[in-house]
Amino acid sequence: MPVEVLLPVDVNDGRFRYAGGVKAGRWLFATGHMATDFKGGIAADVLRVETPHYGPSRHEREAEFIFRRLNETLDAGGLTFKEVVRVDQYYSSWKAVNPYQRARLRAFEGNVSPSTSILQNGFTLPDAGMNIQLIALAEGSGEDRRSITPAGLEAPSFSGYSALRAAGGYIFVAGQMARGDGVEGGDIAPDAMMPRNHYWSGIRIIRETEYLIEHRLEAALKAGGSSLANIVKAQVYLADIEDTADFFQAWAGNIGDHPMAVTVVPTANPGFGLKDARMEINLIALPDEGPLEKHVIDTGGFTPFPTQAEAIRAGDLLLLSGLMAVDERGLVPAARIDPRQPYFGSSIEAQMAAILDHARRICEAAGSSLENVVRIQQFHTDIAEFYPANQVWRNYLPDCYLPISAVEVGGPLPVPGASVLLDLWVHAP
Repeated sequence: MPVEVLLPVDVNDGRFRYAGGVKAGRWLFATGHMATDFKGGIAADVLRVETPHYGPSRHEREAEFIFRRLNETLDAGGLTFKEVVRVDQYYSSWKAVNPYQRARLRAFEGNVSPSTSILQNGFTLPDAGMNIQLIALAEGSGEDRRSITPAGLEAPSFSGYSALRAAGGYIFVAGQMARGDGVEGGDIAPDAMMPRNHYWSGIRIIRETEYLIEHRLEAALKAGGSSLANIVKAQVYLADIEDTADFFQAWAGNIGDHPMAVTVVPTANPGFGLKDARMEINLIALPDEGPLEKHVIDTGGFTPFPTQAEAIRAGDLLLLSGLMAVDERGLVPAARIDPRQPYFGSSIEAQMAAILDHARRICEAAGSSLENVVRIQQFHTDIAEFYPANQVWRNYLPDCYLPISAVEVGGPLPVPGASVLLDLWVHAP
């Protein structure tokens, strides 16, 4: 069954074809929603340039606008907020978070799905304060549908999200930091930090990773009837990309030899809700005794990190690891611009072509197609590269409206010279 586009929009006279959402079998994906009128950027009744301080705050108006749009998207697919299993938020300022969360609690009627909130540099609209995405799964897609919040994993009352949700044979775990115990979710646990006044009594990111796995992620998975071995997808947000190698040393050492799709994304600084946090991780897993199996997809393509498979197929989802245009020697040769001839090539276009070639091979190896892409998270080090990147998408999928979220990250990518990272979900019926 082909992917069904919901609320398609031709932006800027068709230069960008945007899908407000897609329906694929039992799934609905709404990605990249901002408070735009699709004509002049952020809607005038959100900005209220002449009366900005009347009524709700600017960011609450922005959030309310987006939730109306999300409600329209869900309604077009025959679903409601009750069927949402995951929500992801990116903000350009921490000042947007609490106003947004007030609007979110109203939209979800107090029962918010597993959530990840990350601060980044910005979006394709300079005035946007937030970019919101959600995933919904039709009722009847699994008898195990339930929200779970184990002791110690409670969210702060002002955000109110579930720690995890089981639905349709999957477990969706909210973004987790190395929190300790305490009022309103606690601060970073002392055991996850360096001892006071010490420089080299351990490595901070290793301590934080080990604590996070043992005290947060394992606890969440156990509550959902799963384990580290059955993680199928992990998104890892790092405040300092220089922590990547040490993070993976600790990650692989504690996860073991269990391949999964992994995407590493740099954040702004600050990047998280806790000042001292250096990382946040969300997960998708399968129950140990569930109906679905985990299948590793291997086309022989390059994966730079331990435990990182090219992709995992689980049920009717194909989950790809974060893709960059890199090989064993770093940035692929086609994307390296000769400084003596800088105007005779485009690195971003070459990077996108290499990434989409790789993605196409992965999809075909899994028995699906790039045309079945249902969620595109496109992380740029420079959001000005979005338009030429979009033109490459049109070369590969010329007739498609894209379910895309484009975000400018706050730091370099893990491989020098790489300026775009794609995180793709594909329907694999």
